[in-house]
Amino acid sequence: AGHAEVLGHQVPRNRREALRHMGGFVDDPTFYGNMTARRNLRMLGRMNGEVTENRITEVLEMVGLSERGQSKVGGYSHGMRQRLGIAAALVHDPDLLILDEPSSALDPEGRSDVLRLIRELKQRGTTVFFSTHIISDVERVCDTVGIIAGGTMRLEVVGRPARFQSTW
Repeated sequence: AGHAEVLGHQVPRNRREALRHMGGFVDDPTFYGNMTARRNLRMLGRMNGEVTENRITEVLEMVGLSERGQSKVGGYSHGMRQRLGIAAALVHDPDLLILDEPSSALDPEGRSDVLRLIRELKQRGTTVFFSTHIISDVERVCDTVGIIAGGTMRLEVVGRPARFQSTW
């Protein structure tokens, strides 16, 4: 029950307008395996307006896939699909980015890259909302932390604590 508002747009009444300002990523993204990363991003771009080839190149670089942009996604590892999922969420340069477990299934270097990217996006003015069970990731990048259990906010910490301790 309730309502949601995204950047001043009521959801679901102004859903399309709200979605224009958002990018989203799910834990295990699915793509067309017989298509290249570039083609997947191009197709996703058409669903929400147009996206330029320069922007596709930019987001592939941001997630560390510029060398594999012309490769078919069917040959990608799980971690590479995770990175492509983040690129797909970024392709429209959203003001709000919602990420579900963005660093799951990534090796330590990949996790570090994703956290670096989240910090860079934050510095550019993008609001990043992400869910994770990896508390060390929270400690490294978050300004505000909320723990939700059973649909209720159990703990909210505003400001970046040096070390997060759950006290709920």
